[in-house]
Amino acid sequence: MAKSSGKRFIKLAGMTASIAGKAAKNSLKHLSSDEEKRLQARSELMQDVGVQIAETLGEMKGAVMKVGQIASQYKDVFPPEVATALEKLQKDAPPMPYSQIKAQVERELKAPINELFIEFEEQPFAAASIGQVHRATLPSGQKVVIKVQYPDVDDNCDSDLKQVRMALKIAGVLNMSRELQDKLFNEIRQSLHDELDYTKEAHNLQVFGAFHANDEGLVIPKVIESHSAKRVLTLTEEMGESLAVAATWDNEIKQKIATRLFHFSAGQLFGLYRMHCDPHPGNFAFREDGSLIAYDFGGIRSYSDSEVKLFRRFAKHAITSDVTALEQDLIALGVRRDDEKDVPGEFYQRWLDIGLKPLSIPPYQEGAFNFATSQVHHEAMTQMRTALKYFGQFQPSATTMMLDRTVSGQYWNLVNLGVEIDLSPLVVEYLDMPS
Repeated sequence: MAKSSGKRFIKLAGMTASIAGKAAKNSLKHLSSDEEKRLQARSELMQDVGVQIAETLGEMKGAVMKVGQIASQYKDVFPPEVATALEKLQKDAPPMPYSQIKAQVERELKAPINELFIEFEEQPFAAASIGQVHRATLPSGQKVVIKVQYPDVDDNCDSDLKQVRMALKIAGVLNMSRELQDKLFNEIRQSLHDELDYTKEAHNLQVFGAFHANDEGLVIPKVIESHSAKRVLTLTEEMGESLAVAATWDNEIKQKIATRLFHFSAGQLFGLYRMHCDPHPGNFAFREDGSLIAYDFGGIRSYSDSEVKLFRRFAKHAITSDVTALEQDLIALGVRRDDEKDVPGEFYQRWLDIGLKPLSIPPYQEGAFNFATSQVHHEAMTQMRTALKYFGQFQPSATTMMLDRTVSGQYWNLVNLGVEIDLSPLVVEYLDMPS
């Protein structure tokens, strides 16, 4: 294990040194260039850095690859060039040999695998950065799925994250205070540690299962406690179709799915003060009656009563276009820097014009919104380019990071579902606003 950790350290340290050299060379080369050339050179450097980080992390199973995946989802923290390069880490990783998986199951559950299960499929049906998923059958005949964590992943977690942070810092990616860096990376570190502890995920599944127990058409697998441990999690088999298949169904069915996706996230935030924050399409499955099955409850974020009240207040001020109050909310959330530099109301209004369309909020969008033809993400990119001069007044926020990840992920789920729907009644319901 020590030999393996040493190799990982050498590979990551080599990546960091290479990035440091590129950053220094770029800085010297464009020392006397005008601002436009410096910005272009920085963009090219960020693309190069992103590709190098993605390639290095992609070769390394475990926590470091998961760090890259998490980083790719925080587009407000990392430059778009870096986040785009890291997105390819979201794809399934090659599976680990069955012999190692078998040994891990027997080590964690303290019994031979053929006593624990009467059938255990050697080929996983899903493989990712920190573990893979197999189908099996219990001695009782019950069909189950087993998440098995790769050996030694948790041993490398903190050192992997430290090396990735150092590489990003040297590349000039982390353009923020040390205090804010610490907050953001502590958030990522905690998220990673939570995902590596399957006993926590088992508890989350029980909590969220109870919370959604009366929500018709929302299915959460149940934990088989006798066959679960810190690195092995056995669940009831709850199968459905992928998002790509669901996208081919009638719009009436897709509306049921979209409504349940909305209730899934908003219900948790405003009703439970805890939220499933990994809305990757692979973490959901769908049935032709409009049912939604949710998986992977490792990435959970809890919020305080004051934070949830602030989120609700912010949303209400956005919908009513009260940009003065909205700016104060952003300062309270740590998104808007609390300085004396002025940001005009038109800046906020333009973002509202773009961002509130998918919710069918008048006057931004009247009636059903067609996510299949949505241009919101393109409009947002255009707005970012035209409003760069104000971006120095804003910063990533540890309070909103996981929420941003969830909202943007669910937006893309609805885009890929291709649903046409009016979400405004759901917004009114959750924000306690007059219709």
